[in-house]
Amino acid sequence: MPQPPLPFVCRFAPSPNGRLHLGHAFSALVNAEAAARTGGTFLLRMEDIDTTRCRPEFEQGILDDLAWLGIVPAAPPRRQSEHFADYAKAMARLVVMGLVYPAFESRSDIARAVIEAEAKRGHPAPRDPDGAPLYPFLRSGLSDGERAQRRAAGEPYVLRLDMAAAMEAIGNGPLFWPEARDLPEGPAVPAPADPAQWGDVVLARRDVPTSYHLSVVVDDALQGITRVIRGMDLFPATSVHVLLQRLLGLATPVYHHHRLILDGSGHKLSKSNSATSLLALRNCGATPDDIRARLGLDPLQPTPRM
Repeated sequence: MPQPPLPFVCRFAPSPNGRLHLGHAFSALVNAEAAARTGGTFLLRMEDIDTTRCRPEFEQGILDDLAWLGIVPAAPPRRQSEHFADYAKAMARLVVMGLVYPAFESRSDIARAVIEAEAKRGHPAPRDPDGAPLYPFLRSGLSDGERAQRRAAGEPYVLRLDMAAAMEAIGNGPLFWPEARDLPEGPAVPAPADPAQWGDVVLARRDVPTSYHLSVVVDDALQGITRVIRGMDLFPATSVHVLLQRLLGLATPVYHHHRLILDGSGHKLSKSNSATSLLALRNCGATPDDIRARLGLDPLQPTPRM
């Protein structure tokens, strides 16, 4: 018998390390309105694993901005900082599978090795989709015993995914995820995944027992997310997420990667580039409909009286 369709559950997952800007507003609205059109559920997640930069006042600012836009999540937000045990459990499974190893090279060590390799080869070193050089060292450069000794001695380290071993663990066959191309709630087509283009990605650090890649996969599974609706800038990272889902035995949601909101120079809006916040726009007299107009969305429709 055919399986009944999955419930439509999506989420908006900002980091409370600053105020929301127009790009955040667009993603939140696209998620909330897709849930409303389908009779689904819209959830909120605070991606606050960076406990030094994420602050309660920024979380409250996110809640205030969403309320001003007319967005009401179906439940209180899930805070990643309260669920490190969930990520540790997933990491432990990968460790048992032999797919994770501690790496001790600093950023300067990596940069120096990349420069030396480029000078020797006479061409640029391989880059990941974000433009960063791939990790240039081999796991086999140190024995597992040496790595364990250095870790026990308290040396700084990160935990990296052995990408070659991970690909072998899933069979090295084609890997895909379902991508809704047009509408967030629309039908999906297979999108080919290529996790190897990221190299041995970081899954945790000594001082932060998880990373974006690991925590987002675990959170989506535990929150029952069936539609991941996020910006096109995260399209390449989905390859890593699908790989982790396969390794951890988790379901793969349907994905929809929406257009980005760009600044006047054609760059994606970001907090690091001091994008104008929704609060600043509001303080200048902007209304929710003004925000929607700037984002190319239709005005809010008044709720009919009963």
